[in-house]
Amino acid sequence: MSTITYTQRRPSVSLTSKPVYKDAYGRDFVPPEFTIKDILDAIPKHCFDRSLSHSLAYVARDLLYASCLFGLATQIRCIPYLPARVVAWVLYGFCQGLVGTGLWVLAHECGHGAFSPFKLANDVVGWFLHSVLFVPYHSWRITHSKHHKATGHLTRDMVFVPRDVNRYKLSRNLAELTEEAPLATLYFLFIQQLFGFPAYLVYNVTGQKYPSVSGFRRSHFVPSAPMFDAKDFWDIVISDVGIFVAGTLAYLGIQNWGWANFALYYFIPYLWVNNWLVCITYLQHTDPSLPHYDASEWNFARGAAATIDRDFGFIGRHFWHEIVETHVAHHYSSRIPFYHAEEATQAIRKVMGKHYRQDRTNLILALWKTARTCHFVEGEGVKMYRNANGIGIPPKEGRRAQ
Repeated sequence: MSTITYTQRRPSVSLTSKPVYKDAYGRDFVPPEFTIKDILDAIPKHCFDRSLSHSLAYVARDLLYASCLFGLATQIRCIPYLPARVVAWVLYGFCQGLVGTGLWVLAHECGHGAFSPFKLANDVVGWFLHSVLFVPYHSWRITHSKHHKATGHLTRDMVFVPRDVNRYKLSRNLAELTEEAPLATLYFLFIQQLFGFPAYLVYNVTGQKYPSVSGFRRSHFVPSAPMFDAKDFWDIVISDVGIFVAGTLAYLGIQNWGWANFALYYFIPYLWVNNWLVCITYLQHTDPSLPHYDASEWNFARGAAATIDRDFGFIGRHFWHEIVETHVAHHYSSRIPFYHAEEATQAIRKVMGKHYRQDRTNLILALWKTARTCHFVEGEGVKMYRNANGIGIPPKEGRRAQ
């Protein structure tokens, strides 16, 4: 059941009233007025404490999980019945994907400096863990930092930047789109979940558009890509070295044990990791209730509030280190380690009030609802999601009420 709270009052007609906007379902939205200082002052000071030994213990735990699963998988071939072997491999791929996602999250902590107070330790651990998962650590770290500095900003944010109404091209017949939408939504989700993260790394898909730079020149693997500055050159090269080493080891593994074994033991879990990363990130930043801002209305406190906490139960809290459940607090201070993030979340809720968003809808159902409802944004200054499926407010309605 969703626990999101919204403003329900009617837009005021007073000339001195603040502008009221409409979310995708027609509910009132007024941009928050609290400051980043208000938020940070509310968080207990010890929540900012980072421990290298504590964080390394979680790395050791997750690597132990991965090793145990790998060891169990070596015995699957001993199962005499083919259907049982198929089920066992499916379970292995799924479970190893959960563990791999948790390791990715720990590397994510490294990229933010939340893993420990020591930059070298953060970069070594993060580079190793991300390289194993074919993620260019520093390249991702740099663009992800820019995402945090400009969350919800339509021309500066770096990931899941929504299309505006013009780019969506509403010239097509809306009735036809509505009729075809469920199949189209399934196709969109399949492509997004399977190829979304590699496409983001290779072509900066869902990131900012750079009309003068095309194709691979926008890649996270290219030091001259427009997302990077000249000072980032060697960090990008070091990231590429990690990918080269991982690719070499993968090639040698295939040569020695065959493609089938490589696929079963590594590649299928890798696809699961990519699926979960896209699912998590998409749902943290896309929801019918979330605003996006032009430069005239954006500030850091508003941008960080344009995120939403989800809930994936035991998997999210244990395997994924609460990245799903405490994302709002993470955007206000990304150096808070995950093991303090729940306490920080409870503290900032008192300041954010109605602007804190949490949705406990099942993650898979939330993915479907979001994909059906959030196609593009429209509005002036503050832009809210709209869709071509006839859900909620029709396009070109719900603009600012005075």
